[in-house]
Amino acid sequence: MTVRPRIVTVEDLQPRFAYGRDGKSLRIATLYAPPELTQRGVCVLLHGQTEFIEKYLEVIGELLARGYTVATLDWRGQGGSCRALDDPLRAHIGDFTQYDSDLQVFMDKVVRNLTSRPPIALAHSMGAHILLRAMHNHPGQFSAAVLSAPMLRVQTRGYPPWLARLMCRMQNVGGRQAQWVTGMKARDPLKMTFADQLVTSDPQRFQRTQSFLREHPNLRLAGPTWGWLEAAYRSMQQVNSRGYPEAIATPTLVIGAGRDRIVDTAGTRAFARRLPNGRYEELAEAEHEILMENSAIRARFWNAFDAFIANYL
Repeated sequence: MTVRPRIVTVEDLQPRFAYGRDGKSLRIATLYAPPELTQRGVCVLLHGQTEFIEKYLEVIGELLARGYTVATLDWRGQGGSCRALDDPLRAHIGDFTQYDSDLQVFMDKVVRNLTSRPPIALAHSMGAHILLRAMHNHPGQFSAAVLSAPMLRVQTRGYPPWLARLMCRMQNVGGRQAQWVTGMKARDPLKMTFADQLVTSDPQRFQRTQSFLREHPNLRLAGPTWGWLEAAYRSMQQVNSRGYPEAIATPTLVIGAGRDRIVDTAGTRAFARRLPNGRYEELAEAEHEILMENSAIRARFWNAFDAFIANYL
């Protein structure tokens, strides 16, 4: 399938706000499929941690060119949505049920008004993790899903996993939930270079995001707090628990990154095998942000996406 991507600009987004059940603002955007194309329904696009809607303009254009209307949001605590702490560079959450609630508000207030049939979903990393929780808790809400490098087990970068988990628990017990995870303060995007980053092999796409953040520094996020990490560990334990993936019936394509330095690709492979309607593909040369990778890797991603989703249109 040859698709010429649509060019989507910041001016095309026209973002607006919805409000979570606790009244916190969630920045959202809806972009409609071009009327001259065959309409394929709605794609819910869910980003990873630290990301924001504008980072996905290229992806949105590729989905529009395929005939999908795209509905997307900034997760609470990042992008243009409400921030949890006075320091806006710290990613913080008390529990992943807050993300669950926000996604359901988004589905009820935004997506339900766009389609009478279940949408598909495309989700990356943390967004893919939250999507898995939704597919488990709300069967039938999505007709099919494609997950890019889902956050199921995290890389601990030289620390034994058990020690990293213990360190996180002790930091939380010690009352440091709102403090930076070690090393995260230094990862302000405005100070990062291509040599410092861990997520893509494509310098042009990396610099595109950096240039945008220099012009819109209020959208940036550096990294998580110990409280966020503790919530993530609890959620990953739950999602990987016995019977959890086995209960997710939604047809799901899981795409792993062979050179991922953020999440553990072996854990992704193992999880995908447990999905009753799951399929796994691995892009051996890809770093974590598959959708921000070089054009050759991205082409392979979209070929896998198109072949899989064609079964559920």
